[in-house]
Amino acid sequence: MRLSTVDRKNFLRIVGVAGSGLALGLEMAPASAAAAKDFAPVAWVRMSTDGTTTVIINQSEMGQAITTGLSMLVADELDIPFSTVRFEISPTAPAYYNPRWHGIQTGGSQSTPSMGPIMRKAGATARAMIVAAAAKKWNVSVDSLKTSDGIVSGPNGQRAKYTDLLELAATQPVPTDVKLKTPDQFKIIGTRVKRLDLKPKTNGTAVYGLDVKVPGMHYASIEKPLEIGAKVASFDASDALKVPGVVKVVQVSSGVAVVATNTWAAFKGRKALKVQYAPGPNANRSTDDIYAQMREMVKTPGGVVKQAGDITAGLATGTIVTANYETPYLSHAPMEPMNTTADVRADGVTLWTPTQAQTNAQKAAAKVTGLPLEKIVVNTTFLGGGFGRRGEDDFIIDAVETSKAAGVPVKLVWTREDDIRNDQFRPGTVHALSASLTADAKVSGYKHTLANSSILGRALPFLMKGNVDPLVSNGSADMPYALPNLLVDYHRLNIPIDVGFWRAPYANSNTFATESFIDELAHAAGKDPVAFRLSLMEPGSRPGVVMERAAKLANWSSAPAAGRARGVALASWDGGWVAVVTEISMPNNKLKIHRMVASVDVGMPINIDGLEQQISGAMVYGISAALEGKITFKNGVPQQSNFNNYRVLHMADSPEFVVDIVRNTLPPVGAGEVGTPCVAPALGNAIFALTGKRVRTLPLMDSFA
Repeated sequence: MRLSTVDRKNFLRIVGVAGSGLALGLEMAPASAAAAKDFAPVAWVRMSTDGTTTVIINQSEMGQAITTGLSMLVADELDIPFSTVRFEISPTAPAYYNPRWHGIQTGGSQSTPSMGPIMRKAGATARAMIVAAAAKKWNVSVDSLKTSDGIVSGPNGQRAKYTDLLELAATQPVPTDVKLKTPDQFKIIGTRVKRLDLKPKTNGTAVYGLDVKVPGMHYASIEKPLEIGAKVASFDASDALKVPGVVKVVQVSSGVAVVATNTWAAFKGRKALKVQYAPGPNANRSTDDIYAQMREMVKTPGGVVKQAGDITAGLATGTIVTANYETPYLSHAPMEPMNTTADVRADGVTLWTPTQAQTNAQKAAAKVTGLPLEKIVVNTTFLGGGFGRRGEDDFIIDAVETSKAAGVPVKLVWTREDDIRNDQFRPGTVHALSASLTADAKVSGYKHTLANSSILGRALPFLMKGNVDPLVSNGSADMPYALPNLLVDYHRLNIPIDVGFWRAPYANSNTFATESFIDELAHAAGKDPVAFRLSLMEPGSRPGVVMERAAKLANWSSAPAAGRARGVALASWDGGWVAVVTEISMPNNKLKIHRMVASVDVGMPINIDGLEQQISGAMVYGISAALEGKITFKNGVPQQSNFNNYRVLHMADSPEFVVDIVRNTLPPVGAGEVGTPCVAPALGNAIFALTGKRVRTLPLMDSFA
């Protein structure tokens, strides 16, 4: 059947194949006239006559259940049973670009707000065309028809399954505008459904990056310098080549790669290498030096992030309260270390990779090989955790360079030590805060000066505002409190230690400083911490509502059991709000977290199970970081390398989690980031309530060692 294109501004294409089904999605022109006969339109929705509907997802599945959430939107608008839905991960093609990223990328909790409207419209459009087919078949008006569970019903008792209408539906005009359901019509959105990735992840059929096997594949491991920024000066591979299974040793930009017929041989051969390194720019840099530099920075004014009112006059009124806070560098430490399988040939590159940034992976491979983007095929696997780390391309480059040099397909695997030491770390930060409290417990002036390395300055320098990283406003300048005289300013630390996007960039560290300091102000004013926060917010505001709900669920107004205390904190991310109340005790000076209650408002909830899991998982991640997480440096070498000295929360130490979801019909925002930032301050505030000791430096347990 001839393809029928529509107005490009509607980005829709439909193709019908007699007896097979209906596909609906983005328009994609064939690469060339010669290739036209091989062209298959890329589609968001593919309906089959066997009764299944496949939703094509352009976002990486890394445990956040985005494949389920986006599919729910399609299924509800299409009016089909969710049990009939399947999903596939899209190819890396312009037709599937996320409009917010101008490419294919997953991060910043942007999947739902950016792709949600597109997926709803795709489902609604497919439904409209099926209804139009039924109207034509029965010679009735479209308005007289109803749909439910994949069946169209007519005014005279007619009934037809969608599957019986697909061929005719493929011939109908693509509507330029479709009416979406109103919330009262939802059947799937806002409910609990079985995750689409549950079965493969529990029966062992899910393919992660580490599971990939391709014909002729070899395995590789790269010996990298321990010192950040050092380079290989020379190497002797003679002993490595004697290891059974080792077939080649090649130098790549990040170090020396050992290529072997199995992983064990690659690792063993790597240990046999003799490598000499040329020192880099961090050879004499250690943690104490880095923080001493930032502590000096915050003593002076920085670049303005946000300013309101007259800060000088504001601070001149009332009683001054001051405090300095510090947070450490952190590794992302996903459970699946970095890896990529690459097959570099003269005519193209094929990648199998657990990436959050498919388009960037294409670009990285193109840069290494000199091939055009259309010659780079990216196959996205499941991701064993991401947290922002897999949005980088260093592990992609490792694999492409190694395959190119070795002349064979290569699975490049980082060890756990490689993964932790060679991260784009969460930046360490130093904060100087001061505020003035009036006699009636009002904040008349509030000043926050912070210093850290710039994430955007490294990764996306064109987004910088002079020397100010706009991301530092997260958790510092976007507080919900009415502060009439306010100044947030920033110093950029310029050192050659790479920092990157770590779950809720900057909000994860800034919120520790701001919410701990707000707690300090509450106690200085003699006020209850919840009541004090509410006094600074508009009554009935979204942050105020989650604060009240979390406090009520946690029984804030009643005293905790003997030996226990509670702490509270509030955080935001991209329009979403979470308030957390935690209850702790400290037997033998060791922190025991009994319960964490979170109330969350991320607009209209879509996947209830997924949302609860996202917030709970974000709090687990935040606890790991808050209690013991830190990366320290000595002469440019990260001192942590595995889970023995970069500890994460164990199941036995995990508290009870209670997640309360605010239901409304506001545009939905993502939930992957917002649950992490308030964990550390809530814990710190609880420690103060229990012990009277204010912990101003993370990780918390360093203060009780």
